[in-house]
Amino acid sequence: MEQSFQRWVSNTADLKIDHIETDGGVIRLYYLSTMTDQKVIYQYLIPRLQGMNVSTITMLEIEREIGVSEQQRIFDENQIIESLLSGGAYIHLEQAEYGIYFPVKDTASRQVSPPENETNILGPQNSFVESLEINLALIRKYIRSPRLFHEHMIVGETAPNDIALVYMDGITDEENVQTVRQRINNLMVDSVIDASMLVQYIKDKEYCVFPQLVLTERPDRTVAGLLQGQVVVFVQGSPLAILGPVTFIQLFQATEDSYFRWSISTFLRLLRFLAMFLALLLTPAYVAALTYHYEIIPADLLISLAQSRSRVPFPPLFEAIMLEGIIELLREAGARLPTKIGQTIGIVGGIVIGQAIVQAGFTSNILIIIVALGALSSFSSPNYILGAVIRVLRFPIILLAGLWGGFGIAVGICFLLTHLLRQTSLGRPYLHPVYPLRFADLKDSFIRAPIQFFGMRPQLYRPKDDYRFSPRKAKQLDDIDE
Repeated sequence: MEQSFQRWVSNTADLKIDHIETDGGVIRLYYLSTMTDQKVIYQYLIPRLQGMNVSTITMLEIEREIGVSEQQRIFDENQIIESLLSGGAYIHLEQAEYGIYFPVKDTASRQVSPPENETNILGPQNSFVESLEINLALIRKYIRSPRLFHEHMIVGETAPNDIALVYMDGITDEENVQTVRQRINNLMVDSVIDASMLVQYIKDKEYCVFPQLVLTERPDRTVAGLLQGQVVVFVQGSPLAILGPVTFIQLFQATEDSYFRWSISTFLRLLRFLAMFLALLLTPAYVAALTYHYEIIPADLLISLAQSRSRVPFPPLFEAIMLEGIIELLREAGARLPTKIGQTIGIVGGIVIGQAIVQAGFTSNILIIIVALGALSSFSSPNYILGAVIRVLRFPIILLAGLWGGFGIAVGICFLLTHLLRQTSLGRPYLHPVYPLRFADLKDSFIRAPIQFFGMRPQLYRPKDDYRFSPRKAKQLDDIDE
């Protein structure tokens, strides 16, 4: 047996082979020290094997002695290697036809902590971790129902990784589940290390610039998606969950919208949509106005603009692109540096560089304000990827504004709308409920209606069970006998 492992053993320093001598024979125990729980091996497994006081040991007696329901019989060498790499121990006797796989995987991982990227004021303050088992346990703590189904899958030709497909039986449309299942099963890749990599493999359109599936680190948002009829995918080693299908409008919805009253949630959502338009169009509008459309600027403001730009030697197009590029450099530098240093660089660097650029005459004070307001608006997006997409799209629209003015901005907006109309998420329309128009789902789109209007689940997911609750019964009050 050891000779068949010779090539693998010579290149696997953490492979341990213990010879356990008993009265009935020698038992060999194989395990990877980096993948297994050493306490279980040395405090439970080895003492149980050493304590066998029979004259002749068989594999059947070993199975009875260790007495674990998850143990499995293994007959070939490929299964042995797979069992060791998955964090198990392999027990074998000489001349035996098979060995035993014993689960001793080390489950140590990062502790559950508050979310870092999707912070909320209200609601649960926990997030997913890199352990697939812990993430599934977090979901089951919220949904204690036998209708919560979980399918285990393995993806990767060179370095296989565990994938969990989660959905609600009787609620989630089987077509959505089958779409995700088929796309994952058809993958022929070396490995999938993180959920963000898996999203790129299973999304609908390769050249779509907008996120077609949602990545979240919040269990409460994942649970809400499951109860609506979405499909959820977890990847071992990733602290993110994949939710789909989603719509473009849902990317502007934060988890805490459900925790606020409908009036506050509606105001915040409308503010986010306004912020998107400001981030996308504010700087291009400045370039177009100063290049081609002076007549739309009020006379008093035009005088101020002329005075501010009197020392600027560059055209508005070059001025805007230069300043937007500096803002992106500061953002990228702050994100890559350690937290405390990154915050300092972002604040001090922005103030110092902005002041120096204005004094040197490279740009105007008004453009500094416009670019800062646009950058601040892009950061208001609850979806990080969407915010990054808006910042990227701002540059081609600035170029169009510099080339053709307001007509160029209109061309860019028409192109984006056409692009959005052609997109889907797991085969579902991306601009739902605006296109195709669904009045029933408008209650949770740009606005959030009062809770009594949420008796039915969104029709986007085509749920098997349409009703969450009966609004009429939910409002009934029982009389109190005095």
